[in-house]
Amino acid sequence: MIRYTTSTVALAVALLAGSATFAATPGSGQDGAAPAPAPASAVQESVPDAASATPEPSNDIVVLGTRRTDRTLATSPSPVDVISSAELTSQPAANMIDALKNIVPSFYAGQNSISDASTFVRSPSLRGLSGDQVLVMINGKRYNRSALVQVYGGSDTGLGRGAQGPDISAIPSLAIGNLQVLREGATAQYGSDAIAGVLNYGLREDQGIELVGRAGQYYAGDGESYQIAGNAGVKGDWGFINVTGEYVDEGQTSRGRTRPSAANFAQNFPALANQLPNYPLPVQIWGNSPSHGFKSVYNSAINVTDSSKIYVFANYAQSKGNQSFNYRASVSSTAVDTNGVVRNQGANGAFNNTFFLTPCPTGNATCPSGGFVRDGNTFRFGTLYPAGFTPRFVGKTQEVYGVLGYKGTSGAFSYDLSGTLARNKLSLSMYDSANFSYGPATQTSFDFGDLIQKETNFNADFTYAADLGLAAPLTISAGGEFRKETYEQTAGDTQSYAAGPYAIAQQLFTQTAPGVYVASGTTAAQGVGASGYAGTSPATAGKFSQKAYAAYVGLETDLTDALTVGAAGRYEHYNTFGDAWVGKVNALYKFADAFSVRGSFGTGFHAPSPGQSNVSIVTTSFNNGVAFQAGTYPTNTAVAQYYGASNLTPEKSTNYGLGFILEPVRGMTVTVDGYRINLRNRIGLTSPFIVTAADLAAQPALLPVGVGGQVQYFTNGFKTRTQGIDVVGTYRTRFSEAELNFSLAYNYNDNKVTEFDARVVGTAQLIDAENLAPKHRVVFNAGWTLDNLSLNVRENYYSSFTSAQDYGQTNGVPNQVFSGKFVTDLELSYTFAEHFTVAVGAQNFTDEHPDRLKPTSTVQIYPLTGGTSDGQVYPRNGGPFGFNGGFYYTRLRVKY
Repeated sequence: MIRYTTSTVALAVALLAGSATFAATPGSGQDGAAPAPAPASAVQESVPDAASATPEPSNDIVVLGTRRTDRTLATSPSPVDVISSAELTSQPAANMIDALKNIVPSFYAGQNSISDASTFVRSPSLRGLSGDQVLVMINGKRYNRSALVQVYGGSDTGLGRGAQGPDISAIPSLAIGNLQVLREGATAQYGSDAIAGVLNYGLREDQGIELVGRAGQYYAGDGESYQIAGNAGVKGDWGFINVTGEYVDEGQTSRGRTRPSAANFAQNFPALANQLPNYPLPVQIWGNSPSHGFKSVYNSAINVTDSSKIYVFANYAQSKGNQSFNYRASVSSTAVDTNGVVRNQGANGAFNNTFFLTPCPTGNATCPSGGFVRDGNTFRFGTLYPAGFTPRFVGKTQEVYGVLGYKGTSGAFSYDLSGTLARNKLSLSMYDSANFSYGPATQTSFDFGDLIQKETNFNADFTYAADLGLAAPLTISAGGEFRKETYEQTAGDTQSYAAGPYAIAQQLFTQTAPGVYVASGTTAAQGVGASGYAGTSPATAGKFSQKAYAAYVGLETDLTDALTVGAAGRYEHYNTFGDAWVGKVNALYKFADAFSVRGSFGTGFHAPSPGQSNVSIVTTSFNNGVAFQAGTYPTNTAVAQYYGASNLTPEKSTNYGLGFILEPVRGMTVTVDGYRINLRNRIGLTSPFIVTAADLAAQPALLPVGVGGQVQYFTNGFKTRTQGIDVVGTYRTRFSEAELNFSLAYNYNDNKVTEFDARVVGTAQLIDAENLAPKHRVVFNAGWTLDNLSLNVRENYYSSFTSAQDYGQTNGVPNQVFSGKFVTDLELSYTFAEHFTVAVGAQNFTDEHPDRLKPTSTVQIYPLTGGTSDGQVYPRNGGPFGFNGGFYYTRLRVKY
């Protein structure tokens, strides 16, 4: 469990918490020499300076989806949201994923309470597509993938299962000058992964010092959260240096009930009740895992000449989380569910087994070698864990990312040469567990090895503005890229993956006379590897690389004062699967100053990563309380090919977009954009193959999974159609002396699986793919500012959703549909002595929760505890806004 030091708490409390009423300076430009966008938001604009006239939010420079330097929100042929630093840093969430979830309507991420390593590295979704189908960049340079391939099953990772995307939680929000979100495919411009869109974080390069402290907790009295962040920058004619650091310490939440088996144990063995895991909390925790970590960003540029500079930026972060796994009961009992049915609450099988420790005498014909004598020399796991045990899963993440480049201009020509080195590592371990196959010799703590993702990128980007007598110069862009990815798995402790002496059934013999023994049965064979997760063995450890070369060209211009057009094409070659060609065209026509229409068409792809092709992992899963081993095997292994695996090929997309921009009155902008994404050859994990005794005999490598275990592998297995509409409106005005700021963002998104391999997509997965994320999401913001006092209100609406993989379906219909909810966020802030802003606020002010689970054919509720057999009360993935309830906080910001 995470414990807070006195100094940490004291410092966090001293720096209370406040509203971001300061407008950040622009971040760095994107590829080429494009200037950075101003820090305003198409979703919620930052509060303007009281002395200035009401600004036009559409005048913000856009650098995504274009190589031109004069595009704004109102003149961009591509739909782009510009989210300000003020909007990001005003979120009470310490995690960038949760901050974006609060702001961008089509951005979705589950809570992932008990989801193996997916709790430590969450995979978000944009427009219902996977996290690795969205390209993430910092200052226009590709951000690296995380080391985790999302193999965990169930609805927790229902939209990102199989993905290996970036871990944006490593980026501190205070380092961001602005975030631009491109809401259309852009693979032709930026390369693999930009199918659903692009996120580009522009780093700050302003001068001054800014300190922020935040403290808060949930209404339930737990989940204490402390955040301390600082930014410092200097700049001059020589260039600039800007540095950001952040420390976060977040406590555990618990929103479940204890298991009926644990409640029975406490009643039947009161003297041992305090030995139940997590006592006096539930024996397994449905909630946020305690975590703490540090994040930092360095950004700088040194002017070489008046028109060129060397730039360096970097990101270093590390975090540690501690997750509760499922409870392993030591004794069996019964409990009555809400239907009056008496149901067995079984003990873990290892606790029912007696391990006989006396081997047969050497050279005895009636008690052969390898057999054991049935006598009093025994061991039972109840002596190690009398009240059962709940493994605690520990994940340590480390992110190292750095870019060095040189860029400049010479007349109408601009250039940008850069190199990127990045490394993401996830170290996994566990305590309070056991390898049952080692019997009394088992360890209780295990190191599982490291997962490591390394990336090297080299980019050359050039633009030339040719004056051909058109309404605007023809911007010609061209460039090339080399990219190398390496995925690595290192070996864990031997006991973390190995089969001990009790992995096979013991042959037992009873002594009937001196030296005479009679066969008297067998014991149960025990599962191999640590209970809950299996480490990487030397046989599956290794490094796996992929290289890619790319070249692109683009053309953009205004054919007339009213018509803007653009086209781009890209070629990439991979040493693993070959070539990929993609293209894109877009246009904007301005019918009047207040009304424009825009549209786009393009193709895209996502290249399978070395991690997806080579990940190997075995975890413990549960089906109605019964444990089994589930293994994910690389496509090139004998086990995967035994079940029909073949090499992965790229996912391919066709993107369509059509929308309009309306500016009816001063200070108001409305954009409406429809989209459609047809995605084929989608990469996913197969539905599980159940291992039989014949399978094990044919493939001895299946021993870690065992008979009754499950096997899966990656394959190209289905097609989807994603279509929807984004509506974004902003309006700024004054009422008397007060500033008023309104924004409304609406997203309708509909996913359909149009074709699928039944081995890959089962009925429950099909339902989740189409209904796990709400189809309708609305974010309404209202901001009021008078002198130094500000009030901000955000109303969120989430429509209904399902979670069929976890809570079942009958004849293709989900057993439970969770209803839509309105969630309200409030913040009141006051600036004093010019440099200090203090704020108090509440996220989910009305303390909304998802619907409680109700009894169904697959879910039983027990009056004894008020929860399910494993203690759940709410859907395990938390739904679109989580099940923790209301959170209140205070923040202090100091800026000079």
